[in-house]
Amino acid sequence: MADKARKAKLPRAELKAPRLYIGDADAEIEIHDLTIGEVGASTVADQQKPRPNEDSAAVIPVDDTHLVLVVADGVGGLGGARRASNITVKTIRDALATVGKEPGRGLRTAIMDGIETANRSVMESANGAASTLALAEIGPDYVRTYHVGDSILMLCGQRGRIKSQTTPHSPVGFALEAGLLNEKEALNHDELNLIFNVIGSADMSIEVGTEQPIARYDTLLLASDGLTDNLLQSEIVESIRTGSLDDALRKLTDVAQDRMGTERPGKPSKPDDFTVLLYRRRRRHRRA
Repeated sequence: MADKARKAKLPRAELKAPRLYIGDADAEIEIHDLTIGEVGASTVADQQKPRPNEDSAAVIPVDDTHLVLVVADGVGGLGGARRASNITVKTIRDALATVGKEPGRGLRTAIMDGIETANRSVMESANGAASTLALAEIGPDYVRTYHVGDSILMLCGQRGRIKSQTTPHSPVGFALEAGLLNEKEALNHDELNLIFNVIGSADMSIEVGTEQPIARYDTLLLASDGLTDNLLQSEIVESIRTGSLDDALRKLTDVAQDRMGTERPGKPSKPDDFTVLLYRRRRRHRRA
């Protein structure tokens, strides 16, 4: 799949309605054009396990000036994990469908309601599964993040400066943030994928970021740990900071899939489902 993606131009289409990725295909990679900007989406199932992709994602246009992006990574296995991530993105999509139809109901309120409803629905499924959540609320020139678990959000400038990044809700994530572990130590830690905050838990908490400016050449990334367990942060930044969204999406997908299949000295490697969403603002071209 990755080799073919290099040779062929990625599918690109104007997006008007929500686009959900819920594990129906082993691999999907495409670009969406919206009034507010462009979104690249790539999701690939772990080729070393018999179960379908347990990641889910969504690109949800709210109106011409607002967009919501979602990545959810199911945890728990045995089919329940996929259901948990599916429930999460579908419930949030349904909550956002009411924005503009209910007087006084804002986008942030709808997002919070959707996350809380998803949490209850996953708990009521009573199968012990859960899901992480990385969600970006995007408006004219701003982004606000919502975060549960270890799927990440990163805002990167054209020169490679990380303007913001979420911290995984995990012992290793907090230790890395505090400087008690370096990145390579964290990637090789026995408890790397142990998380303590998930959708589907009675004590679930939502980490909400402040409204942050997003510049014309910034790139916003949302990803499951299939990306962050296989690429170093510097490699991710270098892949997304410049060039076309098509090229960035291909490179992240290709490198992650290569490392999942073959261990390489000094490089991280962990087979897993893989999902990435990339967003850039619409660029205005000058008239000749």
